[in-house]
Amino acid sequence: MKGRSLLIGAGVSVAVVILLICGMGAFDVKALSETPDQTPSYMFRPDIITFDTMKVFGKLEKPTAVFLHDQHTDALKKKNKDCMTCHKTEDGRMSPKFMRLKDISREELTKIYCDNCTKCHTEILAAGEKAGPTKCNECHKERPLIKSSRVPFGFDKSLHYRHYKAQKNKCEHCHHEYDRKNKKLFYAKNKEGTCRYCHKKETQELDSEKRISMRLASHFACIDCHMKNIAKNIDAGPVTCGGCHDIEQQKKIKKVDKIPRLKRKQPDIVLIKTGGKKSLKTPMYRVPFGHKAHERYNDTCRVCHHADLKSCADCHTLTGSKEGKYVKLKDAMHQLDTKQSCMGCHELNQQNRNCAGCHAFLGKDRKQDSAACMKCHMAPPEKSTGVLYQTGERKLARMMPEIWKTIFGTKNAVDIPKKVVINELVDRYGPVEFPHRKIFQAIKKKIDGNKLSTYFHPVEATLCQGCHHNSPAAGKPPKCESCHGKPFDEKNMLKPGIMGSYHRQCIGCHQKMGIEKFLSCTACHKERNKSVKAQ
Repeated sequence: MKGRSLLIGAGVSVAVVILLICGMGAFDVKALSETPDQTPSYMFRPDIITFDTMKVFGKLEKPTAVFLHDQHTDALKKKNKDCMTCHKTEDGRMSPKFMRLKDISREELTKIYCDNCTKCHTEILAAGEKAGPTKCNECHKERPLIKSSRVPFGFDKSLHYRHYKAQKNKCEHCHHEYDRKNKKLFYAKNKEGTCRYCHKKETQELDSEKRISMRLASHFACIDCHMKNIAKNIDAGPVTCGGCHDIEQQKKIKKVDKIPRLKRKQPDIVLIKTGGKKSLKTPMYRVPFGHKAHERYNDTCRVCHHADLKSCADCHTLTGSKEGKYVKLKDAMHQLDTKQSCMGCHELNQQNRNCAGCHAFLGKDRKQDSAACMKCHMAPPEKSTGVLYQTGERKLARMMPEIWKTIFGTKNAVDIPKKVVINELVDRYGPVEFPHRKIFQAIKKKIDGNKLSTYFHPVEATLCQGCHHNSPAAGKPPKCESCHGKPFDEKNMLKPGIMGSYHRQCIGCHQKMGIEKFLSCTACHKERNKSVKAQ
C-alpha cells in the first residue's frame, strides 16, 4: 500500500490506537505493580498499549500509563457498546485518536484523557462493579508488572492468497499508488507491491503527502475491513489485539497447501543486470536467475526485493550508490552476513540439520573452487533447441531450462566402499567397522529432495568432501592419516591429530544433525578386555 493519508481506512488500532474504554473487568490493575516487600510476578499480554502521546510536547512529567486494549473491548461488548464510545468518526472513517479528530494542546489533551478515564471508572464503581484506576498514581506506575507478549504479524503467501480469493481477485481493494499531482490514491495494475515499500516504521511528512506508518496503515485497512464484514454477517478476520498478535492465535490460522503463483506479469527467468540502459561488460558471465523457482520457496518478494520491486542493479550499482546505501552489486549478491544476498541466503540454508553435518565444519573463509562460481555465472551453450547462442537476453533466458536440465540430468555415481575398518587407534578399544556406503547413502537421501543441494551437488563425489574436506571431488580420496598425524602436529595447532580429527568429524556431525546415537565410545568401538591388551 502506498501514500495512505492519515484517515484512510480507519479501524481500531491494535498496537497504537489510544483507547480508554469503560470497565477493567477480570482483574484489578491497581495490584499489578511492584512493591518493596513483594517479589515481582509479571503478567504477559499481547494487547498492551502505553500512553506516550504526550512525548510530542517534550519530557513526560509522569511515567507512561499501561492500557489493556482487549480487556476494555470485552468490557464494552458486555454493555452493548462499541469502539465509538471512545473514537470519533469523520467521513465515515474512525479516527485512531481518543475522543478527538485533530491534534490539540498539551493542556487540552491531558484533560481529555484524565477526565474521561476517571469519569468512566468512577461511574462503574458507583454502580457496584469492578473498574480501573481513578487516581493518577494508580495509572502512572514506575514499574508496572504487566509486560507485552505481543509478536509481530504479517502476510505470508497462504494468507495473501486467502484474501485474494475473498476479495474476488480485486487487488485494488488493498493495493494503491499515490498521485502527487492530483493528491489522491489510485490503483496501478501490475505494479502491486508490499505495503512496507511505502509505509515505513514511522509516519513520514513528504512534500505533498503525509504517509502514515506501516503500523497505522495496516490497522486502519485490515481492522476496518474486518469490522465492516462482521457488520454484514460475513466471515472475517480478527479485530482484537490478541487475534493477530498472540502467538497461540497465530498458530490457529488456516494454511493453504497449494498456492498458485501471484499474477503480476513477472518473468520466469531473468538475467541479473549490471545497471544502465547498456549494461557494462564484466569479467564474469552474467547470471541467469530462476525467478519463478525462487518464488516457490519464499513467502514474500521482500526476501530479495527488500526496498522495492525494481531490478537489483537499479540501487546496487557496480560502484555503489546512495539509493543502495553504497552496497555494490557484487556485495549485494555475494555478502554472507545478510539473507538478502544470493550467497547469504544459501549460507543460511546450509544451517539446516540435513546440511549442517558437512557445512558446519567448512569455514566461511574457505577458498571457493572456480567451478562453484560457474554454477551461477554459467557459460551459455552453443546450441539450444534450435536457437543458436546469441547475446540477446531473451534468447539466453530461453536456453536456461536446457542448461539446468543438463546439470540435473548429470549422473556421476561413485563407487563407495561398503565398509571401512578404522584401526589406527587400536589400544584400549578395538577397531571401528565404519559402514561407509550406508552412511553415504543416508546423507544423499537427506538432501535428495532439496533442489538447492541437488543443484550445487550434482556430482555424487561432492558429498565425499564433507568428511574428506581437503580432497577434490573424486571417487577415491586420500585417507585421513595422509594429512592428520599421530599425534597432532605441534607446529600446526589448527590441524588436529588423527584421533582428534576422527572424533571431531564423526561426533560433531552427529551433534549438528541431531543424531543422538553413536555419541558414546562403545557405540562405535568394542572395548577390549585386559587379557587381549596384555598380549
